[in-house]
Amino acid sequence: MIEFQYVSKQYSPDAMALRDISLTVNKGELVFLAGPSGAGKSTLLKMIAAIERPSAGSVIVNGQDIGKLKPAGVPFLRRNLGLIFQQQRLLTDRSVLSNVMMPLLVTGAPRAAAEQRARAALDKVGLLERALALPQALSGGEQQRVSIARAIVNRPQIILADEPTANLDRASANKVLDALKAFHAVGVTCLISTHDEQMLDGAARVIYLKHGQLDAGAGA
Repeated sequence: MIEFQYVSKQYSPDAMALRDISLTVNKGELVFLAGPSGAGKSTLLKMIAAIERPSAGSVIVNGQDIGKLKPAGVPFLRRNLGLIFQQQRLLTDRSVLSNVMMPLLVTGAPRAAAEQRARAALDKVGLLERALALPQALSGGEQQRVSIARAIVNRPQIILADEPTANLDRASANKVLDALKAFHAVGVTCLISTHDEQMLDGAARVIYLKHGQLDAGAGA
């Protein structure tokens, strides 16, 4: 489903974010990206979503070469992706429900159908009772679970989560992780970046990055 073939990403002559990365993620896998801040985890996820393009090598997602993808094809690619990035904040001037409905309304879904699916997504992350609240009335962990609901309302094939438990207490972090694992359990491919070692306990697959390269010795 996702393949990196000798991928490098260079932002400037002295800023190499990724270097010679080759890896494959199969359909239905739950994969953690681990490593310190600046290791290249966010850049790797952004390449899958075509937010960044490779400087060298190929990134293949659902059979599409990201480096050759035309701008008009990006929205179609992302319809199969659920994106949970730290910079994508909830809109504070509208309700939790409206925030989750938005991806569906943007793609032309009828409002009644969008509301039904948004309520179902909120129910899956345990926040249906907060549907009419404003985001600022929720805790940090609850806001992150709303972000997950918004990411999965389109029923994506792949979820990309960049440090989804950053700045959360352990109880809130566990609820966020449980929500993501629930979607993996029904067949959604999940890639989750983290520097939280506790999240890796019992993980079936962890890809370690260090200085933009695969760290084959980590976790051994």
